[in-house]
Amino acid sequence: MSSIMIHKAGINDFELIQGIGIQTFSETFAEDNSEEAMKKYLEENFTTEKVKSELANPDSLFYVAWEEDNPVGYLKVNSGYAQTELQDDASLEIERIYVKKSHHGKKVGQLLYNQALEAAQSLNKSYLWLGVWEQNERALNFYRKNGFVEFDKHIFRLGDDEQTDLMMKKVLN
Repeated sequence: MSSIMIHKAGINDFELIQGIGIQTFSETFAEDNSEEAMKKYLEENFTTEKVKSELANPDSLFYVAWEEDNPVGYLKVNSGYAQTELQDDASLEIERIYVKKSHHGKKVGQLLYNQALEAAQSLNKSYLWLGVWEQNERALNFYRKNGFVEFDKHIFRLGDDEQTDLMMKKVLN
C-alpha cells in the first residue's frame, strides 16, 4: 500500500466529500438498515447544498485521506456552534471519520483521528467528543482503543428509524 497523505479540504472539494460520504455511509450502514431509511438519509444529508454549506462553515474543518490520487476517506470536525450538540467552547466534535471499506484495517481511520487530535490541540481544546451508533462495534472499539469513554446517549434518526448513539469523549492533557 502507498503511503496515505492527509490534506485539508475546501469548498471546491464538495463533490469529493459528497461522493466519499455517500459511499462510506452506504458501505457501513446499508446492511443493517432498510433501503428506504438509507435512501432518505443520504438524500437529506449529502445534497450539494448541504455539503457546500458544511464546507463553508468556518467552525467546521474537513480533511481528506489520499492514497496517491485516490481519495480513501475523510474527517469532519466541528467547534463552536457547528457542533451537533454540546457546543462547548472547550471541545471539538469529531462528527465523521469515514473510510472506504477497501481501506478498513489499513490505519486510515487512525491517521484521520490523529488529524482531529492535532486540530483540537492547535485550537487549544480541552476535550474531543463524538457520537457513535451503539451497534457499530468496529467504531466503538476504535474509539475505546484511542482513550474515549462513554458519557451519555442520544438519538440518531436514520430515515424514520430512531437509533441510539453512545456519546464518547476524550479529555486532552
